[in-house]
Amino acid sequence: QVQLVESGGGLVQAGDSLRLSCAASGHTFNTYTMGWFRQAPGKEREFVSAITWNGGSMYYADSVKGRFTISRDNAKNTVYLQMNSLKPEDTAVYYCAARLGGSFAVARMASRYDTWGQGTQVTVSS
Repeated sequence: QVQLVESGGGLVQAGDSLRLSCAASGHTFNTYTMGWFRQAPGKEREFVSAITWNGGSMYYADSVKGRFTISRDNAKNTVYLQMNSLKPEDTAVYYCAARLGGSFAVARMASRYDTWGQGTQVTVSS
């Protein structure tokens, strides 16, 4: 089972960009579907984006489509979330998650992921 460590969060202004990284341990990273989720204070954890094991397919939440881009480098055991045109409503703790096997069709569901990172805070000021 992989272990996940997120990095790259911070405090930025509206309109700025950030790139989150999620580094995975283990030798089977390239078999996992990877997802990004976020949780704002007082709100439930919500889906942001997901990518298949080979990067061939991606999903995005409507709220981030066109602004965020998910990618992965299996040689580096890392998945990325490039976030552009950030808005105050993007403020949240961002988590990466790993899911082994199964249909990509359920990749938006947090309950389908096996392993989670500790999260990284993203704060966007107006």
